[in-house]
Amino acid sequence: MAVLTLGTDVRRHVRNFNWMLAIATVLISVIGIVCIQSADLHGSDPTAEMRKQILYVVLGVPLMIGFSFVDYRNFQRWAPALYVINLLLLLYILRGGHSALGAQRWISLGPLGTFQPSEPAKLILAISIAWVLCRSTYDRVQDLWKPLVAVAIPALLILKQPDLGTSLVVLAILSAQLFFGLPKLGDFAIYAMGVLTAGALAVGTNVILKPFQRARLFVFLNPKADPEGAGYNLNQSKIAVGNGGWFGRGLHHGTQTQLNFVPEHSRDFIFTVLAEEFGFIGAGVLIVLYGLVLVGGVQAMIAARDRFGFLLASGIVAMLFFHLLVNIGMTVGIMPITGIPLPFMSYGGSAILTNFAAVGVLLNIYSQKDRDVLGNA
Repeated sequence: MAVLTLGTDVRRHVRNFNWMLAIATVLISVIGIVCIQSADLHGSDPTAEMRKQILYVVLGVPLMIGFSFVDYRNFQRWAPALYVINLLLLLYILRGGHSALGAQRWISLGPLGTFQPSEPAKLILAISIAWVLCRSTYDRVQDLWKPLVAVAIPALLILKQPDLGTSLVVLAILSAQLFFGLPKLGDFAIYAMGVLTAGALAVGTNVILKPFQRARLFVFLNPKADPEGAGYNLNQSKIAVGNGGWFGRGLHHGTQTQLNFVPEHSRDFIFTVLAEEFGFIGAGVLIVLYGLVLVGGVQAMIAARDRFGFLLASGIVAMLFFHLLVNIGMTVGIMPITGIPLPFMSYGGSAILTNFAAVGVLLNIYSQKDRDVLGNA
């Protein structure tokens, strides 16, 4: 196993450690804990989610550091096994998964809570796609079937849960890795046209999307169509963000937050808590921190010493960026509402631990930037 050893490798790792990326990640997590505490202030158990989120962060930070010490090239060897394990978990969900809020996405862990396999599936698929793309030159457009089929199977299983948001994240990861991994831009254009055609089919028919998913899309296009039904979340979210003004109403003083007008405001709509109680300035600080995380991810892409590392880093950056774009965008009305959490902010153990692990992979890729030949001291 190519794990960084003591001595020269560890000193190099510490010297090249991307502190900006790691610290920004932890700071966002702390802000998330504060917002979750405020969101649940008037709930039946006001501190339950906050306590669990603190535990997730306490576990996530050493997980990130641990992954930063594991040579990312190990994942290239482990990719087939990880892919199979991922498929088995997603298949199990269809039969024995725990259901909540009209979806069957979780595995019950008893007193430990639940585990959502579709969250680590994002990172596993980023690893798997990079592995598939490294196994061929892809000089012929016909070879595109390999990564497409590899992604289509787990994506359809996730969509069946139903979890459209995560399926779209997987599509974003695939698209980014194909953009950087295919030698011919024309081949990527063919892929992009196929995606657009499939998107039009999904919107125009009931073949892919559930009725409530299509309703959310149509409300996004026409916010006044169903203000008390499918458009309720969007309208309340926009009101909460607007209420914050420049400096916010203050912690625990957001009316939309404290009166529970915005549903799921400790999860998918956590950004509305921050925007209402800390205002435009607070939201701006958060976006700057996210910008530092994305810059750190791009630095890992540039620093990658091989094709696999570059493609893996590009997939992780695409995953984080898509989450930010869609989650923040849906709270302000510029993106359709989908169940995509805000990285390191939204409540949920599976998501935050996966994101910490993903950042750890980026940290490892970046830490090896000065190796002339990978594997040599």
